[in-house]
Amino acid sequence: MTYAAHRRIIDADSHLIELDDFLALAATETDRALIRPMEEQQELPVVQKGLDRGRELFAKRQDDPETMAKFEASLLDNTKSGWNRLGAFDPSERSHTLNLFGFELQWVLPTFAFHQVAHVDDPEVLEAGARTLNTAMGRFCRHDDRLKAIGYLPLSLGPKTALSLMKQGLGDGCYTFMVDTNEPDPTKRAFTHPDFDDVWALFDIENRPFGIHVAVNGHYRAVSPSFRNNGKTTLELGGDAPAGELGLMNIGVSAQQFLAAMIFDGVFERHAGLRGISMEHAAFWLPSWLKSLEYTAYNFKRRRQYSESPVDMAHARLKISPFAGEPVGWIIDQVGPDMLVFASDYPHPEGTNDPIRRFEAQMTECDDATMAKFYHGNMEALMDIQLG
Repeated sequence: MTYAAHRRIIDADSHLIELDDFLALAATETDRALIRPMEEQQELPVVQKGLDRGRELFAKRQDDPETMAKFEASLLDNTKSGWNRLGAFDPSERSHTLNLFGFELQWVLPTFAFHQVAHVDDPEVLEAGARTLNTAMGRFCRHDDRLKAIGYLPLSLGPKTALSLMKQGLGDGCYTFMVDTNEPDPTKRAFTHPDFDDVWALFDIENRPFGIHVAVNGHYRAVSPSFRNNGKTTLELGGDAPAGELGLMNIGVSAQQFLAAMIFDGVFERHAGLRGISMEHAAFWLPSWLKSLEYTAYNFKRRRQYSESPVDMAHARLKISPFAGEPVGWIIDQVGPDMLVFASDYPHPEGTNDPIRRFEAQMTECDDATMAKFYHGNMEALMDIQLG
């Protein structure tokens, strides 16, 4: 029996734990010369011993069925190094892992390779890195239609470059793209400026929802670093989760700001089919955010007439992936059954050692129709598909 058992599941957020040659193998000669080595980025430091051990164990389980069986039996052991988990960096093994999970589809996002390319100051290097990352993600997933490659679109490079990168990324096999929630340069155009309409229009035309993710925030920091000067040791959750209690409490701030701007600045209004998903920003903030949209629209109603209420627009256009263990049943009671979606976050440790059990422990009052929407129906709506 698979992990999903009787359930039909679309996994809205999973990741690769890439090897250090992931981008080099996909890059053109010109771009390879520009992209820095993976170990040089410090946003998510590479543990070389863990990476090397991952390679060693992969080779061992390919040659030894007993070793493979042990890894299959510990599929959800999130205490393992990411490189040591099944399907972390090999495409064929990832398909095998998906078979073990029993999920219908799985969105696949980068981890170390994203940080390898995103935290640079040179626009030429950022463009080369994003282009290569999108090529590499498309190649990883191209053998299996169930795996949906999610690339990266650095809108901070401007609409013309972003549009070019998006077209090439789609051609290279990306299903869709993460975009930053924040433009770090206060002198540059917001991503909701009409100059970016060609980019949002392409998402609409191609019928692809955009994604925002906690790691893809344009260097935004919701919590001032001064709060760390508190005489305490900062607690870590692991993976790319935020550091400390304040980090977790404010994890959704950049998503709330960006999605509100997309609504109030008229981007959704100008693009009737545009849809989006927030990944790993948690969901506990969603009920109050919707109330904030309603309250804000009411206070500005004399200055702007909306073709659709901001709250209705949010319900129609957006999906949110909560963390396993959040009070999902309570959130659904507040906002309805149409906005939340299942995500495993595999193989990141914050995905927990049993996301289905942890989600369902908080959904004891949800009926079968609500559970079906959470596990696959809301993602079908987001992707405009219907599972066979």
